[in-house]
Amino acid sequence: MRKRETKVINRREFLGAAVAGTLAAGAAKTLAAQPRPASRPNVLFILADDLGWGDLSCYGRPDYRTPNLDRLAAEGARFTQAYSASPVCTPTRCAFLTGQYPARHPVGLMEPLPWRKQEGGKVGLDPAFPSVASLLRANGYETALVGKWHLGYLPKYGPLKSGFDEFYGIMSGAADFFTHDDSNGEPDFFENEQPVPPERNGYLTELLTDRAVEYIRRPRTRPFYLSLHYNAPHWPWEGPNDAASVRKPKRGFDEFRGGGSLKVYAEMMRSMDAGVGRALQALRDARVERDTLVVFTSDNGGERFSYNWPFVGGKDELLEGGIRVPAIVRFPRVVPAGRVSGQVAITMDWTATILSATGTPPDPRHRLDGIDLLPSMRGGGGASARSERTLFWRHLKQSAVRRGDLKYWHDGQDEYLFDLSQDVRENGDLKKERAREFEQLKAEFARWDRQVLPRKVRGE
Repeated sequence: MRKRETKVINRREFLGAAVAGTLAAGAAKTLAAQPRPASRPNVLFILADDLGWGDLSCYGRPDYRTPNLDRLAAEGARFTQAYSASPVCTPTRCAFLTGQYPARHPVGLMEPLPWRKQEGGKVGLDPAFPSVASLLRANGYETALVGKWHLGYLPKYGPLKSGFDEFYGIMSGAADFFTHDDSNGEPDFFENEQPVPPERNGYLTELLTDRAVEYIRRPRTRPFYLSLHYNAPHWPWEGPNDAASVRKPKRGFDEFRGGGSLKVYAEMMRSMDAGVGRALQALRDARVERDTLVVFTSDNGGERFSYNWPFVGGKDELLEGGIRVPAIVRFPRVVPAGRVSGQVAITMDWTATILSATGTPPDPRHRLDGIDLLPSMRGGGGASARSERTLFWRHLKQSAVRRGDLKYWHDGQDEYLFDLSQDVRENGDLKKERAREFEQLKAEFARWDRQVLPRKVRGE
């Protein structure tokens, strides 16, 4: 217990520091002629990278504002109990693409997937597995991924092999925002399966936004599914005005992950928020705003400069700060504006929700682990309207279960039971006072653990 208390103290110290295009007329006419997708809406799924629970001003960030995401929340539903499927990148992305717990897939055991030079392309998302993209494409959707993939390297793996018609972004877990190189200094910016020429430079967040806006504004006769996976605010911590910081190439992982400040983090967040605003404006320009399901969330909790209050923990931990994430849904024809949902949600739910909203049947051979969240967002109820469920997590040597408001956590050495309705900071261990429930959750985890692949602890 002494080791965990040290983490809490450090977190408090950190939190104290955190406070201190318009279409041409002909194109517009074509867009207006698109089928009214009451049953076949467009989908814009926006995934931030290492965005902590409190890193949006509508979730409490005190030192900068995110007006576009705040407006999105005001126009739709904001979730207060949404989770990522993992406290790191690759497993959560696997969970979204497959709609299943990441531990059901070999690539989901990579916590996270190493760099291309180290990993060598041996593991990735099975191209034969029906992803959300391939299912939507089979249902007549145009599909695109703009941004971060991190689910395996070419030539065997990649977005185009898993249901996306086109790809523009990075393959690995992080790239320099200006040089677009990974931590080994290797170029990591692709258009489809070809490297993007070095002369096409610029700040990566803005380049991804440019492509997303262009994609949304295209004239088309079929609905689209666009996954916009920003690599912000993941390290290297570089704001749009920090080009001078990369005149000298970074050398090795430590330097790649070093540096940054609260000011730089704020600049990264403002850039991403502005990008989201531009993408939403593109929906209005294309006259499809009311016919588009928009989902915004994060792949895991935040890291060095995140503001996760009131939670403890962060990326790489199964404490609430590592897996509780912001989540916003806007779907004007279905979801009332200004809604706050207390429904417990997890990454795989967005897969099930997208498939349901688009009338796309899942593959009957592969059961989804998520649920359709739209019924919980349609009128009536409120923050108290919740369906109870049991969720499971596994990361490195850690284990966790949430059932109702109770959470079982094994940190690799010791076990705990928390009541999140009374103790969101996970300080009061109840395993002795509520021994029966503790044993029940522990047994439930053991049963689930036998149904998925064995653990694989990463070596870095």
